[in-house]
Amino acid sequence: MTNLSFIDFGENSFSGMLPPSIFNLSSLIDLIMGENEIQGSLPSNLGMVFPSLQTFSISNNQFSGSIPVSLSNASNLFRLGIGGNHLHGKVPPLTNLHKLEWLILAGNHLRSGGIDDLTFLCDLTNATHLEILQMFTNNFWGTLPQCIGNLSSSLQIFIVAQNKILGSIPNEIVNLANLELLGMDENQFSGHIPPGLGKLHKLYELAFNGNSLSGNFPSSFRNLSQLNVLSLAGNKLQGNIPPSLAECQNLRILHLGANNFSGIISQEIFGLLNLYDLSLGQNQFIGSLPENIGILINLEYLDISDNMLFGTIPEFLEGFVFLESLNLSYNNFEGMLPIKGVFKNAMATSVEGNSKLCGGIPEFHLPKCKLQHAKKKGLSLTMKLVLSLVCGILGVIFALTFLYLYCSRRDKKGQAATDSDKFPQVSYQSLLKATNGFSSTNLVGVGSFGSVYKGLLEQGETTVAIKVLNLVRRGAYKSFIAECKAFKNIRHRNLIKVLSACSGFDYRGHNFKALIYEFMVNGSLEEWLYPIHTIGERNERPRSLTISQRLNIVIDVAMALDYLHHHCETPIVHCDLKPNNILLNEDMVAHVGDFGLVRFLPKAAENSSGNQSSSLGIKGTIGYAPPEYGMGHEVWTQGDVYSFGILLLEIFTGKRPTDDMFQGTSNLYSFVKAALPEQVEEVLDPVLVQESNHPNAGKARNRILIIESLIFVLEIGVACSAELPRERLNIYDVVAHMCRIRNKLRANGICE
Repeated sequence: MTNLSFIDFGENSFSGMLPPSIFNLSSLIDLIMGENEIQGSLPSNLGMVFPSLQTFSISNNQFSGSIPVSLSNASNLFRLGIGGNHLHGKVPPLTNLHKLEWLILAGNHLRSGGIDDLTFLCDLTNATHLEILQMFTNNFWGTLPQCIGNLSSSLQIFIVAQNKILGSIPNEIVNLANLELLGMDENQFSGHIPPGLGKLHKLYELAFNGNSLSGNFPSSFRNLSQLNVLSLAGNKLQGNIPPSLAECQNLRILHLGANNFSGIISQEIFGLLNLYDLSLGQNQFIGSLPENIGILINLEYLDISDNMLFGTIPEFLEGFVFLESLNLSYNNFEGMLPIKGVFKNAMATSVEGNSKLCGGIPEFHLPKCKLQHAKKKGLSLTMKLVLSLVCGILGVIFALTFLYLYCSRRDKKGQAATDSDKFPQVSYQSLLKATNGFSSTNLVGVGSFGSVYKGLLEQGETTVAIKVLNLVRRGAYKSFIAECKAFKNIRHRNLIKVLSACSGFDYRGHNFKALIYEFMVNGSLEEWLYPIHTIGERNERPRSLTISQRLNIVIDVAMALDYLHHHCETPIVHCDLKPNNILLNEDMVAHVGDFGLVRFLPKAAENSSGNQSSSLGIKGTIGYAPPEYGMGHEVWTQGDVYSFGILLLEIFTGKRPTDDMFQGTSNLYSFVKAALPEQVEEVLDPVLVQESNHPNAGKARNRILIIESLIFVLEIGVACSAELPRERLNIYDVVAHMCRIRNKLRANGICE
């Protein structure tokens, strides 16, 4: 046993003291015993008894005492996790730990010895591969040294929350260009937020809440396009919230409460369509609620309490089906309180401190609303004039409506034009010029109902994708109308964006219809899964997707479907989910496109039971269309879930559902299901197997985590593509499961 190199008994219920014999295993490389109830102190010679130690993880146990000074001698350490114990005292010098990738000290009673004694952080500048540094929930105090700007450029997670650190946030922190999570909340920081933080383009979580920061909201935050969580609550920030924050379209949590923000709440803020948690309470905002707050249909928590807002409470808040908590208290709202939606629950809604409110359910104990009665039996002269004017206007409206309907029946071409007028029109001539006469050199793809060209519009010199409909093809006209209808009221970061439309005639007098989309520089998912290399092509590049990229793409597509199915005014079914319709921008963010087969569902049909029939037949593409469509079932959201499941399996196996290997009853679903979980490597794309075996994937612990995660991913794909619809997952559950997998990989420094 003396040659034992790997011990892992983490996540059990072991208790008591460690046996002394474990410290005789001088060949030990990885020692993992986190998530137990083990007690005792660490031996003073810890860093010398394990000269080859690379992983030492004892997090979340009952260890006490101090961190041995000898730990600095463990110069081969890659991962050091000692968080969640009862360790105390100062952190010893860490100068020799130059190979360190993780350092987790969080959840102890560690301290710094003086106001300038956080300098042990400067020792970590030698750790050139450091990716994770967690120091939260300790007793550290003093100021952060400027040397933190010299920490590893690989640093992705830096958390010093829940300590007593004071002073200003060093400007040098902006040098950590690869930071994804920065947590400095619940300390005693003061001064201004460094404006250069806007340069940290990879940040997805930024938490400064619970400090004493002052000054204005940094306008540079508009550049944090990946930001999911922004928490600045409980500081002394002032001024307006800049409208440019609306450019952070990935924001899901925005906490700005308990500051000194003032002025009118910018309407642009309510363009953050992915928000589900918005807190603006305890500030000095004034004015009425902007009407466009009604588009934040994903909101689950909304707090605008303790401001100076006035006016009536918008009735559209009743329709926020996901809203679980609404705090409107201590403002100057007036009028009748709505009674539906979240307003039916007095425990979930707070309206106290608004003395002019009335009505609502009895639990709010508000006065009844007084009805306004006319004081005179007859109508005043003014009222008569108003009624006459209204009647005249209504008469004109009726006349114009009749004329419109009459003309519409005579000219169907006029009707077609109205279907695209929700988008700014461009002319046939401008598209002809943008594509060099629809040259074949500009052709980037051919679909069922038309061809897609790359073009450069003169207006703003914008590179766009132009889909020209082949109106000779049956169904092309319907496809154009369907896409116009689908895109006129929906917007999501993972849906392709329509910029404009063209509905007119070409030079020969033939009908011409085209849609203009934002151009996706990385093409379609199809091109990445099945690359075609052209020898001698100047722009040739190897196309291969990593595990991280595939996982991100799958989550992006799932989020798009969740939005279409559950967060649109009318549920939308895509009906044609496949790799060719998934487009990738320069950051490899996936966008679902081609809404030519889209269907709009009444709410009642969104999750129909499965016994409805239709004469539509198969709707979609063979291999991706669910089996029930072939038996006459109506289009429904579970059909998209099936297509998503097949797409997921295809992404991670590298095999088309129509591959020649699938004959008879064999298909991609049964191929993967039969291999799970023991033979998972036999069905995975060989590129992924090679990646998981690569030395950069880490040691055995990391490789096991990667394989386990891939098993979970494929199990989700199998669950989505089950032949029986009742066995399929709901897409919002898929999003939750996939995000948990990604977060676990990220927490272990594996997934980007």
